[in-house]
Amino acid sequence: MKVCVTLPVYNEQEQLESSALKVLEICKKNYKDFEILIADNASTDATLDIAKKLSKEYKQIKYIHLPQKGRGRALKTAWQSTDADIMCYMDIDLSTDLKHLKELTDAIEKGYDISFGSRHLKESELERSFKRDVLSKGYNFLLKLFLNVDFKDAQCGFKAINKKVATELLPKISDNEWFFDTELLVKGQRFGYKLKEIPVKWTEDKGSTVKIWKTVSNYMKNIFRLRKELKQ
Repeated sequence: MKVCVTLPVYNEQEQLESSALKVLEICKKNYKDFEILIADNASTDATLDIAKKLSKEYKQIKYIHLPQKGRGRALKTAWQSTDADIMCYMDIDLSTDLKHLKELTDAIEKGYDISFGSRHLKESELERSFKRDVLSKGYNFLLKLFLNVDFKDAQCGFKAINKKVATELLPKISDNEWFFDTELLVKGQRFGYKLKEIPVKWTEDKGSTVKIWKTVSNYMKNIFRLRKELKQ
């Protein structure tokens, strides 16, 4: 089965090449047929140039460029453009240990529709600041409270899907930004797709540029938007 590993990026000139090459090394060890797809989200630095350079140097690395920002938008575009049987993604900071990549794709090969890393299972190993850990657990508690979800961690940037999900479910996901991950899992569960949550070793990226409180506000609006939508 062909595997497509997507790396969504926005202004990641400092770590794109090193991370992409680490992913390439892992993929060569685990898969016979694969591609690494760098999805550039309207970067204003040298990210796109680096992606182009890598695609020329390594046949397994490709890139796409989107004129608008948004992780969800990048993943939708990437996953709907590839001919791979299994599509996955990870954050470019590689916070999730790459040793779990094969577990992620194996779950899809074994019949699951969506597999995803989780930082909140008993077996998970977590290195994270207290504030971010509390916010993450609080967010996932709200998902359970308002959307009745069964999973523990919606937002770990480490997920995989099969062709069925790419064809049927992705067009039904409204969010094009950070809430994309949550909407994918919530709608996946609600519409009867098979989900597999995988404990991972995860280390916080101290240099993350995510604006926490702005993101939290956006998440809350989307939780109630999704709650209303699914009740109709």
